[in-house]
Amino acid sequence: MVIEELADEAERQVRDQVWILGAADLAAATKAADNLHDAISSRLVQEELPLVQRLAHLREALAVLAVTLAHVHGRMAWFLGAATTALTPILNWRALPPDDGPTFGAVQPTLQQYEEAEDAVRRLQKALAAITTA
Repeated sequence: MVIEELADEAERQVRDQVWILGAADLAAATKAADNLHDAISSRLVQEELPLVQRLAHLREALAVLAVTLAHVHGRMAWFLGAATTALTPILNWRALPPDDGPTFGAVQPTLQQYEEAEDAVRRLQKALAAITTA
C-alpha cells in the first residue's frame, strides 16, 4: 500500500532527524491531521453512511491535502504530493448510477475500495499526527 510506505518513510525521516519540521510544517501537519480526522470517521461510522456521503468525505480528505500542499514546501510538499497522487483514483469514482448519458469516465468503486481508501486516509492522518509529536 503506497500510503503505508509513505507514512512509514515520513515517520522514519522525522525519527532519524533527516527531516526536521519547522514551525510552519508543524502547524500545517497538525491542521491537516485534524481536518483529515474530521473528514473520515471510524470504520464503523463510515460503513453506516450512504455511498454518496462516503465519497464526499473522501473527496473532502483530498481537498484537505491539496489545500495543505499549496502552503508548504520541501519535504512536507513532497510527502503530501505523493500522498495526494496515491489517492487520486478517488477523483474518478462515482457513487450514483448514470442517469442518461456518459459519466466522464467515472466508475463505481467496490466497497473494498471505499474501505481501503478510508483506511489510507486514517493512516495518513495518524502519520501527520505522529510527526508533529516526534
